[in-house]
Amino acid sequence: MDSLIEAVLSDAPAEELLRRPLPDTYTAAHLHAEDQTVFDGTCDRDVRKTLRVGPVPMPELAVDEVLIAVMASSINYNTVWSATFEPLPTFTFLKRLGRQGGPAARHDLPWHVVGSDAAGVVVRVGTGVRRWQAGDHVVVSCVQVDDQEPATHADGMLGAEQRIWGFETNFGGLAHYAVVRASQLMPKPAHLTWEEAASTMLCAATSYRMLVSDRGARIKQGDIVLIWGATGGLGSYAVQLVRGGGGIAVGVVSSEEKAERLRALGCDLVINRAEVGLDQDISDDPEATVEAGKRLGGIIRGHFGEDPHVVFDYIGKATFGLSVFVVRRGGTVVTCGSSTGYQHRFDNRYLWMNLKRIVGSHAANLQEQSECNRLFRLGRLVPARSTVYPLTEVADAARLVQTNGHIGKVGVLCLAPRPGLGVTDRALRDRIGEHRLNPLRAEQTTETRSPVAAAPAH
Repeated sequence: MDSLIEAVLSDAPAEELLRRPLPDTYTAAHLHAEDQTVFDGTCDRDVRKTLRVGPVPMPELAVDEVLIAVMASSINYNTVWSATFEPLPTFTFLKRLGRQGGPAARHDLPWHVVGSDAAGVVVRVGTGVRRWQAGDHVVVSCVQVDDQEPATHADGMLGAEQRIWGFETNFGGLAHYAVVRASQLMPKPAHLTWEEAASTMLCAATSYRMLVSDRGARIKQGDIVLIWGATGGLGSYAVQLVRGGGGIAVGVVSSEEKAERLRALGCDLVINRAEVGLDQDISDDPEATVEAGKRLGGIIRGHFGEDPHVVFDYIGKATFGLSVFVVRRGGTVVTCGSSTGYQHRFDNRYLWMNLKRIVGSHAANLQEQSECNRLFRLGRLVPARSTVYPLTEVADAARLVQTNGHIGKVGVLCLAPRPGLGVTDRALRDRIGEHRLNPLRAEQTTETRSPVAAAPAH
C-alpha cells in the first residue's frame, strides 16, 4: 500500500493528500493487446482468460483532468465487450484516440485499464480544474466529451468526440486510481456507501435518458412501460424511474428468483419469459415472434386493459421484433446496448402502419447525469446492487455478468477494505431506511456472491 492510499483510507485532510507522493504504478484490472487473438477458434469467450489484475504505470494528468483514488467500482456490460474483444477490440478505440496527439496519445498503450463506474476521493487536479479539489468525495459519469466541439453544447451525446470512459478511453474505474475529466464528476450521495454509490451512474443515467429525458421516451403519469431484463442494471433502475414518475412498470425476467426480487422492487407486473415462449431465441422466426407477441400483449392487456405505451429494450436481437410488435399504436420503443446482438429483425409493417417510433439512446449528457444523481441524493432512487466482489476477483464478477447470472449491479471494492464504508450522512440514511436500500440483495444483513467456477490460471 502506497502512502497516498494510507492517507485516503485514514480520511486525511486535503493538504495531507497533496503532500503524499503519487506512486509510480498502481493496481488495476486491465487487458493486454497481445491477448486479442486468444479466443480465435473458440466458442466461449470467457472473460476470465483476459481480465488481469496487477500493476500498471501511473499516467500524467492533463490540465482538465482529475486523479481519483477509487474506493469502489462496478461491472458494466461494456467491460465484457472489452474483455472478449467483441464486436471490436477496444485497443482499436485507444489507437484512434491516440492519433489526436498531445494528452490523447497517453491512451494508446498495449494495456487497457477498464471500468466505467467509480466512487472515490479526489487526490490531484489539473491546473485547469476549477470546481473540484483534493479530498472531495465524488461519483464519476462514464461520458467524456470535448467541450470545444459545437455539438457538445447542444447535447454532449451528439459530439463526435464523445467517448465512454474506461471503454473507449484508458485509465478506467476498476482500479486503485482512475484518470477522469473534471466534467465527469458529481458529488457522491452522502448517505450511500462507496460500493452503493459506484453502482449507480452508468446504468441509472442511461435509463434516465431513455425514459425521462426529452431526448428519450418522455414517460408521463399512467404510462405502461414494458421493461426487458428488468432485474439487470439498466432494467432495475428503469423500474424505479417508471414507478417514481407515476407510470406502470411491467418487467420481464428469466427466472422465478429474479421475479421475486423484482416484486420486492415494486414492479407492477412481473412476467417470466417462459410464460410467453421466450425460453429460447425466436428472433429469426417471424411467425414465432408474432405468436409470442400476442401472448405477451394478452398478459399485459389482461392486467391493465391496454397495450404498453413504451418498451424499454437493451436486450437487442432476441427481443426487438417483439418490442416493435407489442408496443401500442403510436407508442415508442427506446433502445440501447443490444447485449444479445446488434442485428435487429422486425416486421416494419407493425412500425410504419401503426405510427410507432424507435428512439436510439446512448448513455446520458452531464445535465441528465446530474439530474439522475440528484434523485439518488434525495433518496428517490436507491442502488440496485445485489452483490460485491473484491478487485482481486474482478474476472469472476465480470464472468457473472457475461453469463447473465447476476441480478442488478455487481459491485467491486477497489480501495475500500470492506463493504459499508463511506457514509457521511447517517441521518439521511436512517430516514430512508436500510430496508429500502439495495432491494435486490438476497440478504439484507450480509454480502452474498453468486457462485462461479474458478478462474483459469494465466
